[in-house]
Amino acid sequence: MYAVIKTGGKQYRVAAGEAIKVESLGAEPGSEIVFEEVLAVGDGGELRLGTPRLDGVTVRATVVGHGRHPKVTIFKMRRRKHFQHHAGHRQNYTEVRIDAIG
Repeated sequence: MYAVIKTGGKQYRVAAGEAIKVESLGAEPGSEIVFEEVLAVGDGGELRLGTPRLDGVTVRATVVGHGRHPKVTIFKMRRRKHFQHHAGHRQNYTEVRIDAIG
């Protein structure tokens, strides 16, 4: 059984027991959170789609921890103008473990 959830402006395909990294959430490690924006639920050959989301279906997860993704390097250069600009960015994330879909 799997579900498609929406959180942090992104959509994730999740299944029970797997761990995913989502946009940073304000929850403490070890706490339980509930994703209520479930867009689709699939079970074998059956697929239920929401318009835009399914009512009465939630995904429960446990917060494993917080962290930061690897650095993304930004380099801008204008040729023949003696212009070079270096920057970097590390995005925060929250790692959650999916407990149940229901």
